Amino acid sequence: MANVLTFYEFFAGAGMARAGLGSKWRCTFANEFDVKKSVIYQKNWKGGNTLKVADVRTLAPQDVPGEADLVWASFPCQDLSLAGAGAGLKGNRSGTFWPFWQLMEGLMKDGRAPKIIVLENVCGMLTSHKGKDFAAVCSTFVKAGYFFGAVVVDAVQFVPHSRPRLFVIGVRDEVALTAPNITSSEPSPLWHTQSLLNAFEKLPAKARSKWLWWNPPTPAKRKTTIADLIEESPEGVQWSTPAETEKLLAMMSDKNLEKVNDAKKTGKLMVGAIYKRTRRDDVGRKVQRAEVRFDDVAGCLRTPAGGSSRQVILTVRGEDVRSRLISPRETARLMGLPDSYELPKNYNEAYHLMGDGVAVPVVRHLAKHIFEPLLASQEAAKVQPHSKES
Repeated sequence: MANVLTFYEFFAGAGMARAGLGSKWRCTFANEFDVKKSVIYQKNWKGGNTLKVADVRTLAPQDVPGEADLVWASFPCQDLSLAGAGAGLKGNRSGTFWPFWQLMEGLMKDGRAPKIIVLENVCGMLTSHKGKDFAAVCSTFVKAGYFFGAVVVDAVQFVPHSRPRLFVIGVRDEVALTAPNITSSEPSPLWHTQSLLNAFEKLPAKARSKWLWWNPPTPAKRKTTIADLIEESPEGVQWSTPAETEKLLAMMSDKNLEKVNDAKKTGKLMVGAIYKRTRRDDVGRKVQRAEVRFDDVAGCLRTPAGGSSRQVILTVRGEDVRSRLISPRETARLMGLPDSYELPKNYNEAYHLMGDGVAVPVVRHLAKHIFEPLLASQEAAKVQPHSKES
């Protein structure tokens, strides 16, 4: 494997895939449509004019320099999400997958086919249009000459943040054939959920014939809890007044209030994560409820758009109960970013940036145990000495 591996980052957002790939990798091209996200990307990834701020629909192969070992694409999830309108890959946002893929086909025609292409999205892609959207994505890999497979990775294995995401990983035929011990002959319960298995069964036979059961090792047991990441004096948010906290508690069902009372009885600091959700009461009316969890894990960060609430922190120490919005820095920590990472000054922009991103340690795990071994195996195969003639 070369000392430095190259990659392109599409739908780059905050550059969190770049952060996860790490120092062994060099970004030679990045693309992001959102101007505000692009400003933060450029602040954090200094030293190279690699970011092109443009709609992916406007890009042509000549806009993309050289060749890349890997292409990463976290294309928009809104039309594939369970909270979306169900447009799927026909939607205006998630449908940007198609112009992205046309760009990849252009690179292939130029003789610049990426060795590995990674797509990251919500798990709703597996069931969107009864699995047809997932099958369509898989078929693009097959037609382009790639073996491929998918894994579902929950960031909770690495950080105290419940965030399951789907990763479809395609690899050029000639690269895949040189890499031992990265795949398994059968699915793993750790990486292949029932939804993924159901989607696999619906694939055309040709697509299933090119399928790989990626099998990275089990991560080390996570030791960090949400309490470890919470700030006593956060920037960008303030602790709620006692009256505001009482109002929040009044929004809880009996079951959730019981969780708070149980936390009080422990006598130690307990940190809970709250989302406000619309539920039906006993007579069928829609009411807003505050739902709390005290399992040392934050709920999945979501963008504060389309009616999604922002996550609230509840700290309990005996009878002392406090609440506030989660801070921008805390959201970044939940995504695995270091405190040196520069965030937007505006709260909603910072929250949106993190809620739209990919967890950094998940990317690192996939890079270490799949991407890098794949490329190292291919490099080793190229330099195998020929047998000497007698």
